[in-house]
Formats: sequence, C-alpha cells, structure tokens
Amino acid sequence: MESVGNKTSQDLQLQMRLLGEAAKKAADKLTRINSEIKTEALFLAAEAIRNSVDSILAANAADMQKAAKRKLSNALLDRLALDNNRVSAMAEGIESIANLPDPVGVVVGEWDRPNGLKIQRVRVPLGVIGIIYESRPNVTSDAGALCLKSGNAVILRGGSEAALSNAAIHSCLVQGLANAGLPETAVQYMPTQDREAVGILLGDMSEFVDVIVPRGGKSLISRVQQDARIPVMGHLEGLCHTYVHAAADLDMARKVVVNAKMRRPGICGATETLLVDQAISDSHLQFLITDLIEAGCEVRGDEFTQKIDSRVKRAEDSDWNMEYLEAIISVRVVNGLDEAMEHIRQYGSGHTEAILTEDNLAAERFLNELDSAILLHNASTQYADGGEFGMGAEIGIATGRIHARGPVGAEQLTSYKYVVRGSGQTRPK
Repeated sequence: MESVGNKTSQDLQLQMRLLGEAAKKAADKLTRINSEIKTEALFLAAEAIRNSVDSILAANAADMQKAAKRKLSNALLDRLALDNNRVSAMAEGIESIANLPDPVGVVVGEWDRPNGLKIQRVRVPLGVIGIIYESRPNVTSDAGALCLKSGNAVILRGGSEAALSNAAIHSCLVQGLANAGLPETAVQYMPTQDREAVGILLGDMSEFVDVIVPRGGKSLISRVQQDARIPVMGHLEGLCHTYVHAAADLDMARKVVVNAKMRRPGICGATETLLVDQAISDSHLQFLITDLIEAGCEVRGDEFTQKIDSRVKRAEDSDWNMEYLEAIISVRVVNGLDEAMEHIRQYGSGHTEAILTEDNLAAERFLNELDSAILLHNASTQYADGGEFGMGAEIGIATGRIHARGPVGAEQLTSYKYVVRGSGQTRPK
C-alpha cells in the first residue's frame, strides 16, 4: 500500500509540474504580446490594488497578528506591515513600471561585417523566473509587474508570514492580466507553504524555469545556492557601510548618517556599520553618536568610540559581520581612507557603501577602488533602491557579478539574441 507521505509528495510534484507547464506556455504567449497590452495590464493591476485596499489591509492585519504571536523581530514586522500609504505606493510602483520603456526588442548593438552581414543584438525575455522571498508583501506586486513588463512569466513563492497579504495582492495582478486579455498564468503564486515545494522548484523544474531570484536572509540565500539546479541571480545580505571621511561636512554628515541608519532600519540598504575618520573623531564623532542615540538607535563601538560616549556598548568581533536590520549600528574609528576601504573589503557583502566627503579625489578613489554593487558619494545608503534609480521598482539588489548587479529592474530581467541579416552569403572553406 502506498504511504500517505509518498502520495502527498507525488501530489505536490504534480502540482508544481502543472505550475511550471502553465508558466512556460504563458511565457511563450508573452513573446508575441505587444507593449501596449502589457502596459494596459499593469495599469489595470494598479487600479485593482487601489480598489482592493480594504481587503489587502485586512489580510495584512491577520498576517501581522500571527507574526506577533510568533514573536518575529521588529525588523521583520516592519517589513511585513502594510498601511494605506504602503498600499498606495505599491500601485504607484506598478504604474511607474508601466510607464517605463519596454526593454523587449530593443537593439542594444549593431554592426556590419566586411562580408555584408548585418548583425544586431536584441533584448529578449529570460523566459520563466522563479522568485523566492520573505516578509515584504510589496515584493509580490513589484516582482509580478517587473516580470510582466520584461515579457517574463513568473512563479512567486513568498514567506509564510505574509501568506494572506501576498495572496490578496496576487489576486489584483491576476485581475489586471485577465482584464487585458493576457494569460492569468503569466504571474502565478505557489499555493502551498510546504517547504518541499521550494525544493521541487529549485531541483526539479529546470525544464520550465530559466532563472531563480532569491530575496531574503542569509539562510534562504544559502539554501537556494546550495540546492538550485537552475541559474541563480544572487541577492546577498545588505551589510552596508557609511564612511565619514576627514573632509566631511559635519552638518551634512549628521543628516545623512541618521537617515542611512534610521529611515527604515529593516531594509537591505540601511547602513549597518559607520566608519569615522580618526582625523575628525574629536569634532564629529560625539555629534554622530548623540544623533543616532536620540533617534532611538543602539550604538556599539570600538574602544575609541566607547571613550567618546559612555552610552556606547562594546562592539564584539561579530558586530562587524552583522546585518542588524533593526535600530542597531556598529561604529569604528579608522585611520584614513585606506583603512576604511580595507574594513569594507574584509567585512562587507558587496551591496552598498557610501563616503561622505568634500574631497573629490578621496571620493573618486572610494568609488573606483571598491567593488560593491552600489557606491555613493555624499548620499544616504537608503537610496539603494530600484525605484530611486528610476527603474519603477526592483526585485532586489544583485550582489553577484554575472548577468546583473545592483537594482534588478525590468531591463535586468532580459537577455539578448543575435539577429543576422544577409544577402546570400556562404562561409568559405
């Protein structure tokens, strides 16, 4: 007799296979859909979100209640929480994506060969994208909209803590697709929270899924990279640094540092480590520490920083590797630009780093010699966001070096093909 466990596993395998087959068919149809129809579907989806704000907030309230019982961290609760402004921002994000130029079909390079062949490199969709993410319900709308804009079908798998919120948002995307006459299976949401389903997606769906995009904590990323038999677009943790250089303007530094940490401590672009140049530690450091503490931030510092202010807790070695995602920051005094960059190379995750300085030569060294995905001069690390880059929204910040780096928007969800036009040329022996 077949065991219940085996039967359940087989049912899940079949369910996932049907999901993949439907996504593959939808992706094929999207290659023949013109830009105007995709744009219409996105505007209709945004309208559906605005019309469904009450049901989305009700679903989110239920998720928040469950999350509170599970005693999730404040950072995760902040990522999970929706309000009228955040729902409105989701609709606006979809509309921003709709208004972007369609990346599909764009000629990104062309040239003629001496033999008369005319060659073009043309953008095309990736195909079917699997996106695995945690906590933030807005990823559902951002990812669905970006994939549709770039002509890709997508299979979404959000975290269990946001299951009801994600389902409510997904239904609005489907409504937009249906009202525009597009296949509803172009944006699918995995109907189960069974962890085995993720294993199937990563290991057994290569005939349907072309790329996996993980967005979440270190454990999720590690699992995806370990188990995937499909190419992965890497999104590692956001261990971001802000370096206050010796030539930093104090008033600007105070404003930027607090914003970089405290605007939203739970996002991947929040500064986690503050580096302050020893040359200005007497004039700047006390102000920076006080501003952070008064904003509600716990400060953990090296020995020098602790001497400046008794409220500073001692930073352990592990703090320099820590993505807090909450109102905690580690502070270290460094002896110049080279030591600051060496600290970032040793402890950073390659996400986002900022230098605050009026010395343009120092700034150029920082921007040119570090190799993180995003580098800023005199601006908050919280600008590490596709929407702020003019991309409408993002699926995440790619920290790898293959295919895409930095904010992953619609253009980054395309590949290319070569189109060659001739007039009867044959290749000589």
